[in-house]
Amino acid sequence: MRRVGFVFKVKQDLIEEYKEHHKAVWPEMLDALRRNGWHNYSLFMREDGLLFGYLETPDSFQAALEGMAEEEINTKWQEFMAPYFEGIPGLPPDQKMVELEEVFYLD
Repeated sequence: MRRVGFVFKVKQDLIEEYKEHHKAVWPEMLDALRRNGWHNYSLFMREDGLLFGYLETPDSFQAALEGMAEEEINTKWQEFMAPYFEGIPGLPPDQKMVELEEVFYLD
């Protein structure tokens, strides 16, 4: 299992709304994530909107993203979430994630 960490940024004025949407992620989206190897997936946020994500996946982060790219529900979710993020205009949120290098692990 590969451990993956990534970051991206939620717009400061939309943080609370973003959190509310994540209290009720669409069931079809949750199913798609599971189908594509997103396990132990968590999101953590700083006060300023910096978001840290963590997941475990059997292959690579790229493979997990590519699997999700094939899911129609993911396209809808990314379009819905796009206004919440800072970053590169015109790209869906899942293409703005910056994967972090793992530098330490304690089991």
